[in-house]
Amino acid sequence: MTLVVLGLGFLGLSYGATWADPAKVFAALTGSGGGSGVVIREWRLPRVLSCLVFGAALGVAGAVFQNVTRNPMGSPDVIGLDAGAYTGALVAITVLSGTPAQLTAGSLVGGVLAAAAVYLLSSGGGLSGLRLVVIGIAVNAVLTAVNSWIVLRAELEVAIAAVGWSAGSLNGVDWEDVRIPFAVIGVLLVLLVLRSPALHQDALGTALAVTTGVRVDRLRLHLVLIGVGCTATVTAVAGPIAFIALAAPQIGRRLARAPGVPLLPAALTGAVLLQGADLVAQMLLAPVALPVGVVSTAIGGCYLIWLLTKEVRRA
Repeated sequence: MTLVVLGLGFLGLSYGATWADPAKVFAALTGSGGGSGVVIREWRLPRVLSCLVFGAALGVAGAVFQNVTRNPMGSPDVIGLDAGAYTGALVAITVLSGTPAQLTAGSLVGGVLAAAAVYLLSSGGGLSGLRLVVIGIAVNAVLTAVNSWIVLRAELEVAIAAVGWSAGSLNGVDWEDVRIPFAVIGVLLVLLVLRSPALHQDALGTALAVTTGVRVDRLRLHLVLIGVGCTATVTAVAGPIAFIALAAPQIGRRLARAPGVPLLPAALTGAVLLQGADLVAQMLLAPVALPVGVVSTAIGGCYLIWLLTKEVRRA
């Protein structure tokens, strides 16, 4: 998977309005290359790194929620966290001035509030993964309606920008857009690595985790906050990119032949899926670049049909 990530990244640096051969790419990365070097370093490299970092963040967020819910349907875009982050971002765009800092803060607050609502509504009568997923789907529907209402009430220019952004797009991403999100995601991933031993203990069963000294409630709170932080940070920059968080953990688990939902395969698979989807989005109707969310939704829809069919057969 690492080799695939590197190969897709190199292809992303080569592909554009003009094709750059390997020599030009290497020259650009080493600081030379003239005009083509500027294009590769300043335009293409931020986009390629965004695919890698954001895809890994979404894959990890999906793995976190699927471990917490013990359900392959438990991902941020299914249980309403993406919609909540989008609501927070819409408020920042329509009520405030919509600066990058406000978008990040609004997305994070919206995602946390959505997660809190899902958790509180699911906790009555004993928390279960299935209950959380079903209530999350309902919360997602409500928030989607709220988001549509906000867009319809906004001014025309703001509404057009919000609708285009809601598709999930990496078009026009530059270094100014990604420096702070990269740092935030880096901190969140380090925190997740520190909590991963307890996460794997909890995956073996709540009773076993408790007997080995894991404070399960605190652990799950930390994991949910990390997962929401990863999802909201990506949403603040690129908009809600659907289905990467749903598909990447399960595909990674099957490739690794792991009994649980491991984090590293989910991160690598998420990076591969987002890189591949972004390249397809650029090539499909070239020279017009589609939003990457359009392609990821198509891929994720096919995956979701397969997953539901398999779950029904198992039941």
